[in-house]
Amino acid sequence: MTMCIKQTGKFDRVIGKIRRMCLWKLAGSALALTATIGIMDAAALEFTADQITKINGRTQKSNIFYRDNMWRIEHHTMGPVNISIVRKDKQVVWLLLSRMKHFKTVPYKAEQDLKVFEHLEGEVTREEIGTETREGHPTTLYEVTVKEGERTEVYYQWLATDIHFPMKLAKKDGSWIVEYQHVKFRPLIDYLFQLPLNFEPLEEFDHQPAAAEPNHQPM
Repeated sequence: MTMCIKQTGKFDRVIGKIRRMCLWKLAGSALALTATIGIMDAAALEFTADQITKINGRTQKSNIFYRDNMWRIEHHTMGPVNISIVRKDKQVVWLLLSRMKHFKTVPYKAEQDLKVFEHLEGEVTREEIGTETREGHPTTLYEVTVKEGERTEVYYQWLATDIHFPMKLAKKDGSWIVEYQHVKFRPLIDYLFQLPLNFEPLEEFDHQPAAAEPNHQPM
């Protein structure tokens, strides 16, 4: 009887050890999965938002569709160009003239980048000023000093701590302000970042006879 009790106790200890090993492995897998998801989230940024820009007192409103190295801007202002598609991966910008069903291709420039990351390009210092709530998001206000070539600029940044997104960014002198509203992180369809199939290059339209066939190839 005593021997059976000893064997049972030994068996229980072995089972307990196996259970602990399994729990450790599960915990390690969970941590690895969390780390992987974190890396994926850090690498990929995909969202839609309403953008309000104020430059020297003039306000412009746009809808933004953003995916990593490409973004689409649907302008609310009156003018021939109502949509801009920035393709940083191709180093070009397509300006769509929807009424004419034409597009203009211009070179991409670094200053066209949207400042939608936690840290600014060329950031030198960052000082926390306070906290507030914007669009329902807890937000920390920072004063950020940035080196832009030979110039030094100082910005105020309202960073949403729950989604790690700059809800508002403004130059300290107030000459330039950009604000994002209704930010939604979600997958976006490829169509948003491609040229419409029935649009013709404006350059070719200007130089070809009216009866000539368009030379535009679908993307």
